[in-house]
Amino acid sequence: AFEASIYKRRNIVERCFNQLKQHRAIATRYDKTAQSYQAMID
Repeated sequence: AFEASIYKRRNIVERCFNQLKQHRAIATRYDKTAQSYQAMID
C-alpha cells in the first residue's frame, strides 16, 4: 500500500544525494589540475 510519510522521507534522502553528487568535484577534488580546481572554487 501507499504510505505518504515513507515517500516524503524518501524524497528528502534522494534530494540530499543529488546535492552531494552536484558538489562532488569540490568535495573530492575531482579536477586534478590546480587551475581547474581553483576555478571551481571561485
